[in-house]
Amino acid sequence: MDSRQTAEIALPETRWNRLRRTLQRIERGRDGWALRWQALFAGVDLAILVFFLVGPYLREGPSYLIIDYAIAGWIGTELFARALSAKSLRAFLLRSMTWIDLVILVTLLFPDVLFNFAFLRAMRIWAIGNSPLVHEGLRRAGWRAYQDVVRACLNFVVFLFLVTGFVYTAFFYRQEPGEGFVDALYFTVATVTTTGFGDITLPGTLGKLTSVVTMIIGISLFVRLAQAIFRPYKVNFPCPQCGLQRHDADAVHCKACGYLLNIPNDG
Repeated sequence: MDSRQTAEIALPETRWNRLRRTLQRIERGRDGWALRWQALFAGVDLAILVFFLVGPYLREGPSYLIIDYAIAGWIGTELFARALSAKSLRAFLLRSMTWIDLVILVTLLFPDVLFNFAFLRAMRIWAIGNSPLVHEGLRRAGWRAYQDVVRACLNFVVFLFLVTGFVYTAFFYRQEPGEGFVDALYFTVATVTTTGFGDITLPGTLGKLTSVVTMIIGISLFVRLAQAIFRPYKVNFPCPQCGLQRHDADAVHCKACGYLLNIPNDG
């Protein structure tokens, strides 16, 4: 085999690796180019959530299935791209978002048989909150001190949307579109805040279990949000001696062991 044939065989592998590196850069990069792509994908995720909200109004029209299958095609393409960028197939399959997107994909492909579980895409907002997009965006805007508050808000909003979406899909899906979702949201907020007016309750064993889980997790996230808002701002900087992770932004010595710190800052 001559050198020309060897180069022709190696060329597809080079292109494949280049595509893989590009996808990895889009997913985990912190430069302006990668952040713009991440912002675009975040916008698509929000559009999918909007489709879930307005879907009941479009259910009887021909545009519903067109948009439904278009979103299914997008999620399938996104899954394929994430599989390419993953370190290994095992690492890809161990991601929770992989299985969530597979469930969403199946429900979108068979909308007449299965309920629309597109509300699970709210988990993408949680993933965005832990991505370079939020971290770098806040840092560049000079708002890094609010990073914990923003993440706590996103976690709380995602939980509210997930529970509301599940309650709406499981208990109020056949009602009038606007009335059903508002009832689901009203029940979720009343349950999370432990107000418990009792004018709207979920029937059966599934309804009771849903209420219990919502109260336990919801009040925990609510307390976490309050802590993030009212406690003093701290930075994540592990102490080299004792390993304490969080310190005051202007700390000179570790509060646990007294070790001299050198915390970097934007100034």
